[in-house]
Formats: sequence, structure tokens, C-alpha cells
Amino acid sequence: MTTEWDLHEFRHSALTHLGEQGASSLLLMAKSRHEKPENVRRYCKPSDQAIAEVASLLTPGDAGR
Repeated sequence: MTTEWDLHEFRHSALTHLGEQGASSLLLMAKSRHEKPENVRRYCKPSDQAIAEVASLLTPGDAGR
């Protein structure tokens, strides 16, 4: 079964792939020309590593402070 995609579907697919690769919301906004962060939020999928890095910044007693 083949489906024909329109440009709108390609745009969403591209943003999804960029989000899965860790592109920031600012980069997604620049690429898509969205003006509001909430419009690209669905494409932002932080990696486990990115979440761990942020969590480590909030760890009490961190030597980096």
C-alpha cells in the first residue's frame, strides 16, 4: 500500500526526525518557522543522556557548585 504525502506531512516528518535526534526546541522553531515554543513541543524528545545531565545539575552536594 502506498500513500502520497503532501508537503505538510513531510514537514511534520522532518521535525519528528530532528526531534528524535535531539534538536533543541529553538532549532526546531527556526527550521519550521513556528513562533511559539508550544507548537514544536511535540517534536522535542530529549534523550536519556540529556535528562541525566540535567538531573545531575540538580543533585544535592554536587562538587561542581
